[in-house]
Amino acid sequence: MRVLVTGGAGYIGSVVTEELLRDGHQVTVYDNLTRGHREAVASEAQFVQADLTDAQTLRDTLSHHQIDAVVHMAADSLVGESVFHPARYYQNNLVAGLTLLDAMLATEVRQIVFSSTAATYGQPEQQPIQESAPNNPTNPYGASKLAFEHALRWYDSAYGLRYASLRYFNAAGASAKFGEHHDPESHLIPITLQAAAGKREYVEIYGADYDTADGTCIRDYVHVIDLARAHILALEVLKEESRIYNLGCGGAGYSVLDVVESARRITGKVIPAKVGPRRPGDPAVLIASSEKIKRELGWNPALQDLDLIIESAWRWMLDHPNGYITERRFS
Repeated sequence: MRVLVTGGAGYIGSVVTEELLRDGHQVTVYDNLTRGHREAVASEAQFVQADLTDAQTLRDTLSHHQIDAVVHMAADSLVGESVFHPARYYQNNLVAGLTLLDAMLATEVRQIVFSSTAATYGQPEQQPIQESAPNNPTNPYGASKLAFEHALRWYDSAYGLRYASLRYFNAAGASAKFGEHHDPESHLIPITLQAAAGKREYVEIYGADYDTADGTCIRDYVHVIDLARAHILALEVLKEESRIYNLGCGGAGYSVLDVVESARRITGKVIPAKVGPRRPGDPAVLIASSEKIKRELGWNPALQDLDLIIESAWRWMLDHPNGYITERRFS
């Protein structure tokens, strides 16, 4: 297929692009590089630097590259930031997304895989979270993603635009070529590895008095390559019907201390950790069930061991000590 990957210069988008190319698809990456990196675009992919709100460039790109389907990864995704800047999140995650859908209709592209989020569920009472759980997002990030999902449903009903929406929490790990580089960094695994590399003094643990085995929060971590494979599986069945799937780690999740201890084992480094106060609104446990996508599409994540995830992220960090800025390695 000829696939357009929006946000393909970002962390997950770069690996989705890599896996699509590995499977023989033709890929065009569309990214404004606000948060992505040109170096994260595979050399075999075509690249268009433009914003999703640029409707004319979108239509020209879809037409010129004869796109068959879209994998929509472009989004703002910082929960805390969304609370203080909701307008930005609705503009980038909803309004820009609608511009994309209208450009698709104008160029007769009728298939889209949407990188959504399990934050659409808010704080569900039952764990692991099923696709049937009520959607009650607790922040503008999750709300803006859910609003776009609602649009997808109506565009499907009215215009026959088929979609797959994939909801997940924490992508983690790296491929050999592409990894996680955010500024500022807000994700636990890269923060922990930065502490191992001496780039941070310590890892702050937000609360150690939760009702969990070790007192710290439990979360999903799914290897980014396994996530990419799920997007490709969804792409292959879009002509049949629209679908919504959760993507989770397939077990009981991992606590904050699990992550820190795994990083200590993998790196062999002393990683100081300090316990701070809880963050407002942090649930004790958030994990998603993946049984539906495993049953219907045969998704078989192969890299879900926490040590494997962290080892791949550490290896990438060693090879890219300044992310996508090339300088000498540290040891």
